[in-house]
Amino acid sequence: MAAAMHPWLGEFIQRIDDRRLPPAHAAGGVLSDADLFDLFESQLHSRLLDLQSRLMQAAGQSFYTIGSAGHEGNAAVAKALRVTDPAFLHYRSGAFFIQRAKQAPGSTPLYDMMLSFAASADEPIAGGRHKVLGSLHLNVPPQTSTIASHVPKAMGTAFAIGLSKRLNHQGAWPHDAITVCSFGDASANHSTALGAINSASWAAYQQIPMPLLLVCEDNGLGISTHTPKGWIQQQLSQRPSLKYFFADGSNLAETYLVAREAADYVRQKRKPAVLHLRTVRLFGHAGADAEVAYRSKQEIALDSERDPLLHSCAALISRGLFEHQQLIDFVHQQQQRIARIASQASQQPKLETAEQVMASIVPPVRQDQLPKPIDGEQRTNLFKWDKHNSGKPQHLAKLINLALHDLMAQYQNIVMCGEDIAKKGGVYHVTQHLMEAFGPNRVLNTVLDEQSILGLAIGMAQQGFIAMPEIQFLAYVHNAEDQIRGEAATLSFFSSGQYTNPMVIRIAGLAYQRGFGGHFHNDNSFAVFRDIPGIILLCPSNGRDGALLMRQAVELAAREQRVVIMLEPIALYMTRDLHQEGDGGWLHEYPSPQEVTPALGEPFTHGDGEDLAIISYGNGYYLSRQAEAKLAQQGHKVRVLDLRCLVPLHVDKIIDALGSCKKILIVDECRRRGSLSEELFTALHETKPGLFTVSRLNAEDSFIPLGKAAYSVLPSTEQIIAQAQRLLEANS
Repeated sequence: MAAAMHPWLGEFIQRIDDRRLPPAHAAGGVLSDADLFDLFESQLHSRLLDLQSRLMQAAGQSFYTIGSAGHEGNAAVAKALRVTDPAFLHYRSGAFFIQRAKQAPGSTPLYDMMLSFAASADEPIAGGRHKVLGSLHLNVPPQTSTIASHVPKAMGTAFAIGLSKRLNHQGAWPHDAITVCSFGDASANHSTALGAINSASWAAYQQIPMPLLLVCEDNGLGISTHTPKGWIQQQLSQRPSLKYFFADGSNLAETYLVAREAADYVRQKRKPAVLHLRTVRLFGHAGADAEVAYRSKQEIALDSERDPLLHSCAALISRGLFEHQQLIDFVHQQQQRIARIASQASQQPKLETAEQVMASIVPPVRQDQLPKPIDGEQRTNLFKWDKHNSGKPQHLAKLINLALHDLMAQYQNIVMCGEDIAKKGGVYHVTQHLMEAFGPNRVLNTVLDEQSILGLAIGMAQQGFIAMPEIQFLAYVHNAEDQIRGEAATLSFFSSGQYTNPMVIRIAGLAYQRGFGGHFHNDNSFAVFRDIPGIILLCPSNGRDGALLMRQAVELAAREQRVVIMLEPIALYMTRDLHQEGDGGWLHEYPSPQEVTPALGEPFTHGDGEDLAIISYGNGYYLSRQAEAKLAQQGHKVRVLDLRCLVPLHVDKIIDALGSCKKILIVDECRRRGSLSEELFTALHETKPGLFTVSRLNAEDSFIPLGKAAYSVLPSTEQIIAQAQRLLEANS
């Protein structure tokens, strides 16, 4: 029984039969007969998969129909590259993926892609979690469909390949690899793409290796918005240190020739290039998109004449590789083959439980032996610059700095990157002396672009480094949060744990900076991180925990391949005293590198009082310690918990630390709405219904102003004491 045929395919076959093909492009001896057929086969398979997906969607068997129709010339780009070149692909790169799979014997791209269309749990990369183009053995990390969000990490990967060679590091990709990143013309206007392209040019301008091939597949449309004629060429051809190439995607020979020239340039020069590939979009943006609502019938008809498959058919026939009927028969055969694959794929198991869906949010634990901390003369030499402070209690910024020295010596694959972190040592000197100790290839100053900083970190992490980017202020991360939310945190989920991003993102933040900087340097909201599955957020309040938690963060990145955020309270960086000036109550000795780090999620408990427990973190914990001392003078027995791990909350460990306390005050320096206290309040009641009497003290739902006015919207020691007294005096 013949499989159902999409109407377009019937029209396509009729055009071949009627000899209504466009004039054949001159091949110029670029492609052999075998190469031409090889590329056409990949193009045809990609088109047939698109058509089959639409038939499957009509039958309720396929769920995502953005296809590659009209972009199949990118098969020739794949042929010009090596399978060891990491490829960050646009969602219209089906033909590229099929062609690349031919370089890896035993690959089954048609079946794999069909499993993806059908959202089957057997799909080998995402396991049915999304329709993605991805493969570990083909070096195609899966991408989300967020516009241009993959470009920064492609830039980061290209940089990391060059960095690997300089550091003699053996990563996922060889030292002579180049990175390819494809995107559409509409994406070329997105700030994410523009920032990444600018960063690539910025690096190359300084002769820093940046083997990146950007492929802009220009079909002239962004859903329904037209790209101005000539805009892409004007935008991409005049950037410093970025070489421009152009090819007509309907001409396989030209596309292959130009792609090979571009790839050779990038590989030999280790400089970035852009291949501007003119394409055409057929069948609308996606399955539900009716082009006639925003395009004239004449315009649609003109584009259909530029169909790359028609031009490839003309080339095959002009060379005598097929007679018209032979070509029709071949198309029929392949259509039946695709239909059989679809029938089989649609019957394969689907994800059915939350546990199955969530299984890859957290990557699998590595069994690799972690390196041991350095000691002896090597360590003495490392800290020679600071021997006058040896053994003396220090503040938070200093102890984090010492921990970073130890960690970078222990883990040779840690690379730090960020604004001003190198010679200057960071705005708060947390990274001082690190560049002198470990060199400019491991402590990198970057452009002032948070999207590029985080993209750089993702690229380095995928190349086997433990990336440690710094975001200078918490408010600045909002410029780039999708690189964490949409890219770093989702990679394990969408690759079934095969690709990971081991990194520690250091962010200076929170409030109480004596009014300095207002909201943009005194931000007290990290709500953006609290609903991202899989990430870990640590927050030290003091130097001892700063060192221990930094070690824990790196171990989590190394052993569990986790994305860890280290939120460092700026106001406590240099804090020395606790109760009165000169008491040194907030200085701590540096914990030995051999000291065991706390269990993840285990709060630190000060005191063992049973009248009241105060739960806090960061600046709130510091203020709560002041309040506890004054409450003790009044005869109240109070214990204070420092959460330390803010995401995820380990409620069982928190309840254990509460002991027999039934009255709980949560002190949260972040805003009442959307703060951690909401989650903790709810969790305590849900876990132990009716057991606790809980009260919250939060910052006001306000941005932070300048000067002393900042303290009018933040919790104070006096407010903590007053609310604690009300709670203590209330009847249980």
